[in-house]
Amino acid sequence: MAIEYIRGISMLGVIGIHTGAYSLSNPKVNIHLFALLEILTRFSVPIFFFASAFGLFFTQNLTARFNYKDFLFRRLRTVLVPYLVWSIIYMIHYTFVSGDNSIWYPPLLYEFAFFGLASYQLYFLIILLWFYALMPLWRIIVSYIIQHPVRNLSIILLLQILFNYYSSYILHADFSNHYINKLIYHRLSYWIFHYLFIFLLGAVCAVKYEHFKELIKNHQTTVKNFFYLTLSGILSYYYYLLFRLHYTPEAAVNTAHQLSPIGVLYTLSTTFFLFMIFSKEKLPLGAHNILSRFGEHSYVVYLVHPLVMYYLINYITGQNLMMTALVTIAFYITTTFLSLAFSLVVKKASIFLPIISLLLTGSKLSKPKSGV
Repeated sequence: MAIEYIRGISMLGVIGIHTGAYSLSNPKVNIHLFALLEILTRFSVPIFFFASAFGLFFTQNLTARFNYKDFLFRRLRTVLVPYLVWSIIYMIHYTFVSGDNSIWYPPLLYEFAFFGLASYQLYFLIILLWFYALMPLWRIIVSYIIQHPVRNLSIILLLQILFNYYSSYILHADFSNHYINKLIYHRLSYWIFHYLFIFLLGAVCAVKYEHFKELIKNHQTTVKNFFYLTLSGILSYYYYLLFRLHYTPEAAVNTAHQLSPIGVLYTLSTTFFLFMIFSKEKLPLGAHNILSRFGEHSYVVYLVHPLVMYYLINYITGQNLMMTALVTIAFYITTTFLSLAFSLVVKKASIFLPIISLLLTGSKLSKPKSGV
């Protein structure tokens, strides 16, 4: 249940990040609301990789025979099929609203397909596909890590911070070769190395679940302090960039992101903190219903919410409304519930037309039996 809650709250965080981007249309954006939407939510995408790895490895027997062909077939169905379908949906929509059909022809077609450029959130599925494709490698690595999990994960964490720092702040697409520049420029869309630590952490925590749960339970004060320290750190970095270095809010959040050193640590601390909160005791009924519902529907909500946002922002613009704090909050809430409503409709419709679920979510639902 804790992982389901984490998926739910992470989904809310992803919508917050994208809402924050739209709020920048207001030249006098509320920097504190922007921090809530764009900084406090920075754990949202990485923690999805933690949850994905946890789900993959929770029932894994690392010493048993692994049927890679069967595994890959099932995972390609649940990720590749929706990726292709939603890419086509977003590309058709783009062509419809812009009149530009150049994206349907090479080389743009290849770039859109390989890098997940049809919509800004689809890169997550590209990275997930790479993780799935390399599953035999992760089994070997996790088998080695669990021999000395704290030591080995600490080393990987340090290497992760160094790699992310190099990729985020030093590496630039300024090579003489055009194709290499393309690969470097779009590295955030497909380089699994940016999220390797959090994925392996999820796998190790799943394999050593009882030990992990006991460790969190016995070190609750440490987990809380670690979370508060990193939360203060990433917020302080954001405000330092704004007030001392005079960055714009957009430039500040593009610097204090989830791949920055403090961003990696903040993701780690939030993962432990949320797991502790959601494992310790039952949530109030209202919170349980909201988080479990969003956890259950997080996949479709993730895939559809940019489309919802597009039409909402068009409506707001058409009404000559500014993205004030109040409008931004209303935009966030409306996006959230319209996206959830769409997912509920998909689920209902898929009971009678299973092909809808297969295409949009990669899962198969059976038709109800006659008389049921």
